[in-house]
Amino acid sequence: MIGLDTGNLTGHASQVLMVVAVLAGVWLLWTVVRYVLADKGTRVSMRQAVRVRWGWVRLARMAGLTVTDKTPGLLAQITASKDGPTPAPRVLTPRIKVKPDPFGVIVRAKTLPQVGLEEYQKAARFLADAWRCTRVSVLPDGPGRVVIRGVRSDPLTTPTEHRPTGRPPEDVARWELGVDEYAAPVCVSLANVPGVTVAGTPGSGKTSGVNKFVCDFAPSPSVQIAAADGKVSRASEGDYADLGQRMFAFCGDDLDEANALFKRLVELRKRRSSTIRDVLGVKNMWHVGPSPQWPLTVLIIDEAHTFFREYKGSDAETKRLAALTAENARLVEDLVKKGRSVGMLVILISQKTTGDALPTFIRDVCPVGLSFAQKTVEAAVAALGDDIRNWPDASPVTLQDPTYVGVAVMAMQGRPGYTRIRTPYVSDADAARVAETTSHLTADPALCLDALLDAIGWAASGDDEPNGPLPPSKPGAPLKSQA
Repeated sequence: MIGLDTGNLTGHASQVLMVVAVLAGVWLLWTVVRYVLADKGTRVSMRQAVRVRWGWVRLARMAGLTVTDKTPGLLAQITASKDGPTPAPRVLTPRIKVKPDPFGVIVRAKTLPQVGLEEYQKAARFLADAWRCTRVSVLPDGPGRVVIRGVRSDPLTTPTEHRPTGRPPEDVARWELGVDEYAAPVCVSLANVPGVTVAGTPGSGKTSGVNKFVCDFAPSPSVQIAAADGKVSRASEGDYADLGQRMFAFCGDDLDEANALFKRLVELRKRRSSTIRDVLGVKNMWHVGPSPQWPLTVLIIDEAHTFFREYKGSDAETKRLAALTAENARLVEDLVKKGRSVGMLVILISQKTTGDALPTFIRDVCPVGLSFAQKTVEAAVAALGDDIRNWPDASPVTLQDPTYVGVAVMAMQGRPGYTRIRTPYVSDADAARVAETTSHLTADPALCLDALLDAIGWAASGDDEPNGPLPPSKPGAPLKSQA
């Protein structure tokens, strides 16, 4: 009986070893396949990840990321004898998980008593040297955990391209700008944001960043876009020529045309403000979100100083232009200060956003501000606020090298200081492709509002009460009528 049991045990052991060998072979094969299919940067990072895992215990001890536990473990307590020696203290090392990517490694580690977030942050420079990284950041990753990001190559100096998918975004309030200096995605919420300012020297990447915005949101019928471009005279010219098919309105540097466009949007804002509670059943559109019937209406004003500059002179034409630009400023102020709750967003682009280029009563109420390269500290302060003086390493003044074309600086909620962002480049061919394939989604928001008011029986004069509020429609639903 004992011999039979031993034979069965030996047979089971052989089966277990066979299963372990098969699983190890599958894992090794999968690792080799991943390595072969990976790009060059990821392959280097995969080798780096192996070094990080193998050297972690020793490195953690040298960097002060271990703790000595003088209490014997459970096994030591059971096996220890009363007259025997006291069990030696245990040195505890945090456990880690390492994930490679094209720029470096992401290490998720646990904390220990006396080894928390602050201790990891103090050791960041030692980890960077040991892992041969350009920089290392440490951020909290939930209770008892931290995430350590090590980048081997600088994402800010690595140009990237973005190819629009042509699919509607999952969240029309989410603007994906690019990646930060640790290659982490940077997103901005546009919910309840009335205005965005974008500043930077010519050729620094301002318009390219806005082109990505248009291409990403063009496939959504819940977003409608208009533009006023102060660099050109006709829609067929300039940076937005390929995107014109997806814009319900466009004007060039003609002040009269721009004034007419701004008036048109202010009138839309007034009509939305007076009908929103009866149509959507809420006071703030963002409580139900944009829809094709009530789309987020975006006005892009490029080279904004063209439409707001002060004209000085005594002749009749100069006085007329001065009055026109003053009215333009008043109209855009109306949109920025009153358009948030009814789903209207103004993106103002200018080489610098100082008071002489962009009126401060407009600039200072825009909660989101980006700045590409700047030549002077004064221009950086105008774009990002006076606090940028306290963060000289993040100042856009340091981005004048051609290597940093497409890199912007902004203040992010929940992060101290300022964040530098690499925005990807979108080719003209891709922009034209997206605009052409989504041109059928272009609709005048005023006509969409007319269709809504007709659907609920709103009288044209506005004197009669509607039959009741229209339930918010799901994003992507077709318009009930199109005037």
